[in-house]
Amino acid sequence: MQIPCFNKQCSTLVFLLACNLGSGLSSAQDPDPIATLQEEAVRANRSDWGHWGPNGDVYSSWKNHSNRLIPIYTFGIDLKSVAGENSVYRDRAALEKLYGQVPEQTLNPEAEYFDQTDVYRLQKSAIESGKKRIILFIFDGMDWDTTRAAAIAKQGKVSYDSGRGQGLAFQDYRGAKTDFGFFVTSPHNDGTNINVDDQIVTSPGGKVPGGYDPGLCGATPWSPITDADYPIGNSKQTKHAFTDSASSATSMTSGIKTYNAAINVDPLGREVLPIARTLQQENVAIGVVTSVPISHATPACAYASNVHRSDYQDLTRDLIGLPSSYHPGGLSGVDVLIGGGWGTEKETDGAQGKNFVPGNRYITNEDLAAIDVANGGRYVVAQRTPGRTGTEVLNDAVRQVKTSGDRLFGYFGVQDGHLPFRTADGNYNPVISFGNPTPEPAEVYSDDDINENVQLREMALAALDVLDARSDRWWLMIESGDVDWANHSNNIDNSIGAVHSGDDAFAAVVQWIEQHGGWDETVLILTADHGHYFQLDRPEALIPGSRTSP
Repeated sequence: MQIPCFNKQCSTLVFLLACNLGSGLSSAQDPDPIATLQEEAVRANRSDWGHWGPNGDVYSSWKNHSNRLIPIYTFGIDLKSVAGENSVYRDRAALEKLYGQVPEQTLNPEAEYFDQTDVYRLQKSAIESGKKRIILFIFDGMDWDTTRAAAIAKQGKVSYDSGRGQGLAFQDYRGAKTDFGFFVTSPHNDGTNINVDDQIVTSPGGKVPGGYDPGLCGATPWSPITDADYPIGNSKQTKHAFTDSASSATSMTSGIKTYNAAINVDPLGREVLPIARTLQQENVAIGVVTSVPISHATPACAYASNVHRSDYQDLTRDLIGLPSSYHPGGLSGVDVLIGGGWGTEKETDGAQGKNFVPGNRYITNEDLAAIDVANGGRYVVAQRTPGRTGTEVLNDAVRQVKTSGDRLFGYFGVQDGHLPFRTADGNYNPVISFGNPTPEPAEVYSDDDINENVQLREMALAALDVLDARSDRWWLMIESGDVDWANHSNNIDNSIGAVHSGDDAFAAVVQWIEQHGGWDETVLILTADHGHYFQLDRPEALIPGSRTSP
C-alpha cells in the first residue's frame, strides 16, 4: 500500500502549479456546467449522471451519513501497523474489545481495511517515534465517491475507478513518504439518550449496534454495494448503525468507539482524554481550525468533552479554557482556535440545556469578552469586522500574537456560521439544493460576506505560524467542514467546491512544511470522519463540455 516519495529536491512550485492545471471549469457551452447539472437534477429530482441515497430512480432519496468505508492519506507515516494482516477486523478478541461484543457479520479474516480508532493510534505512534508536529486534516463527510467527483472536475477527465486516485493535491503529492488506505467508521451504537443539564447518559447501549458487513457494503470503498439499504442502517439482512460526526471524531481523537452525539465520552458517558489534551500536559501547543462553527462536533472533539454535541456554548468554554457544564473547574484551553460561528444569533436553544445564554449560539458575549487580552484574557481576538478584509484582520492578529506570546482566537462566518460556500467553478455562487416539497434556496453572499471573511487556507497558515512560534512541538486539527454541509444538502456543486477549497489548504500546508523544516519531524493524516451516499453513475458528466439531460 505504501507509495514511495519523489526525489526530495523536486520543486514544490512545480507541484503546486500542477495542482491548478486542467481544472477547466469553464466551457463554451456553459460557463458553469456543474452548477447547471445540480440545478437541473434538483428541479427534476432525477439525473442520469448521479444520485444521493439508495434509490437510483431519483436524484435524492437520502440526505444523511452512511456506513461506507472512508479513504485515508498519510504523509510522513505509513499504515502498515494497522492495515491488512494487522487489521482489528481480522481479530475476534480485538473486535470484542473495540465494540464490547463481536458485531454480526463484522469479523473478516481478509480485511484490508482497518478502523477509525486507528487514526488515534497512528498519531500516538508518531509521537512515540519522535515526531514533534502532528496535523490531523479532516474533510468532514468526504467519502471516496465525493473525492473522485472533485478529482474529475479538477482534472477535466476520468482518470481512475479504484484506489488512491489522482488529480487532487493530496492524491498527487509525493514530497514525503505517503500511504493510502480505508477504514470503518461505524459507532458503538446509535440511539443513546442523555441529560445535558446533568451531563449523564440515561440509556446506555442505545438501540442499534455498530459494525461493518463487507458482504453488503463492499471490502473497498469502490466495491459495489449489494444491499442498497445497508449503508443507512435499514437492511433486512444485517443492521448496523452509521456514525455521526461526534462519535467518529471521538474515535479519531480518543481512540474509542462511542455513541452517536458523544464528545470525548465513552458509551456510559465517562470522560476519555483526546490526544491533544494528553499532549498538552507535555507542553505541546494545540491548535484547531475549521470552516464551520468553532464548537461543531469535529472541532469540539479536538479538545472538549460533553455528553451531547449540541451543547455548543459549553463546548466552546472547554476549547477556550473557561468553566463548563462538564468541566466546572475549566480546562487549560487550546493555543489557537479559528473558525466560524460569527453573527449566528439564537434566543432559545433547548439542546444546550438550562445554562444557554441568548445571543451568539456558539460563544456568549460575556465569554468572548473574558478571553480577550484587551480585558485581561489570554487570547488576541480576531473577528469579522465590518469594513475590513478578513485577511487583514487575521494577519494583524497573527503578528500581534507572535510578538506578545498570547493565544489566538479567530471568529468568522456568514448567515449560518460557516465560511462562504465555494462552488465547483471556484467562485462563491451556490445554486439550489434538493428539498421536499420545494428546493432549498441557494445562499447568496454580499461583497462584504466574501471580503470580510477568510479562506480555510489562510486559517490553516495562521495557525501554523502561531503554533510554531509558541513551541517546537505542536498538534493541529484542520477541518474542511463545508464538505459535509454540501453533502447533507445533496449539492454536488458545493461539494466539489468544498473539496477543492480544502485541497488548496492542503497544498498551502505542505508548502509551509517544506519551508519550515520539512517532514523529518512532521506527520500529516488526511481523511474524513464519515461518508454520505452520493453515487456517481456517469463520471464523464462532470468533465467540462459534457452535457446531460435530467
